[in-house]
Amino acid sequence: MANLSVLTPDAPVVEPAGRALPANLEAEAAFLGAALIDNRVIEELTTPLRPGHFFEPVHARIYERVLALLDRKAVVTPVTLKPYFEADEGLKDLGGTTYLARLTADGQGLLAPRELAEQIYDLALLRELVAVGRELVTNALDTSESVEPLAQIEQAEAALYAVAEGAATGSEAQSFAASTRTALGMIEQALLSGGHVSGITTGLTSVNEKIGGLHDSDLIIMAGRPGMGKSALATNMAFNAADRLRRDRADGIADDKSVGAATALFSLEMSADQLATRILAEQSGISSEALRMGKISRDDFQQLSFASQRLAELPLYIDDTPALSISALRTRARRLKRRFNIGLIIVDYLQLLQGSGRASDNRVNEISEISRGLKTLAKELSVPVIALSQLSRAVEQREDKRPQLSDLRESGSIEQDADIVLFIYREDYYVASKEPKRPTESDDAKTHEMHATWAAEMERVYGIAELIVAKQRHGATGKVRLRFEPRITRFSDLAEDSLGNHSYD
Repeated sequence: MANLSVLTPDAPVVEPAGRALPANLEAEAAFLGAALIDNRVIEELTTPLRPGHFFEPVHARIYERVLALLDRKAVVTPVTLKPYFEADEGLKDLGGTTYLARLTADGQGLLAPRELAEQIYDLALLRELVAVGRELVTNALDTSESVEPLAQIEQAEAALYAVAEGAATGSEAQSFAASTRTALGMIEQALLSGGHVSGITTGLTSVNEKIGGLHDSDLIIMAGRPGMGKSALATNMAFNAADRLRRDRADGIADDKSVGAATALFSLEMSADQLATRILAEQSGISSEALRMGKISRDDFQQLSFASQRLAELPLYIDDTPALSISALRTRARRLKRRFNIGLIIVDYLQLLQGSGRASDNRVNEISEISRGLKTLAKELSVPVIALSQLSRAVEQREDKRPQLSDLRESGSIEQDADIVLFIYREDYYVASKEPKRPTESDDAKTHEMHATWAAEMERVYGIAELIVAKQRHGATGKVRLRFEPRITRFSDLAEDSLGNHSYD
């Protein structure tokens, strides 16, 4: 290992109790020396090492510059680094640019660069854990009336989750170069998927083309009046994303290269077995009603068995706990992320969630807290969150029943926090409710004509659904027409020959 007197910078920061924060400056120096001798050391790392993980600020700046030069395909040595650090005040305290050369004087770091990187990373997490613990103790000692212990527990859990994910040391502002690399990665994924999906697939080609898939950190609000099929569409999307990941894994495709995702479905309205029945009905082609009542043949049951075997490995996790609070939902979502690396969260539905209790006297404020909490969760876990929402009865008072943003119940905060707002509208639902009296042989011609006119109108709209994109931060608004099969509660793309006048905007 390199000589400590040569490579050790200023004394490490010491905690008030007299104990130094966890750090190994020798390991940092030895790793940097190995990387400068052989740049491939960084390319072969399995640890997500970032500049923020280095304890010594000079080491962090050196590593950041090394990464920037490697990103430009340059060869990095003490000589190529020298121009960038001639004016660095921190490096002057260590002997100036000759310190860069001294880093490579002892090549022992090349013997175990991965182990050194792991130690640097682990010690950084320990320092973050110390910071979290210190803040937790400080807050817990505060006994003023404004203190809310449950809120403190949630904040502590969020901080611990960030440490567990290795995210806390990088939670500061990131460079534009890092943001650009992330954006280019998303664009590359869209290109490789055929130019349609830069996020997670919905399983519906026409919807993917319109919104580009489901993007990380986005809050997607999916709303509609009762009976429109909100839960059905959300369940379809949950299955499609999970099934795509299952199939990609079977084909040997890495999770981070797949447009599928492990999915968490929080169902506050339906039980897990009801949702499972829906998915089985959709995949077997047997109606949910027939499944619930047992009105199936032996062939149907065999088909059902095949479908259930196919779904056994599906990375779809259902939580049907009723009356969840937004803080409890976020806690459960973090655990699922940690255990199963979920990439999509669906909440059915937003109005059934509960706030913290502070705003329970005002439902609008409570909904605002819930929608902000869902958006925060999407950003914290870096996954898309789809939240279903009810619409107000104002829709029913209009001649045109197509929903508008103003129809969202307690709409101000929901509309503001959402990145995408989708409305589901099925004209056949309203046409069916207007069926005139069924004519008998004794009825006059007018009655027969009225029913025939209704039947023709019903035939025109039956099984056609509109998904209205009312708001989208990433692109244009408009609508997509889909096929809906109510018998098995499945949404699908309209066949080409069925489009006719139903092309989407």
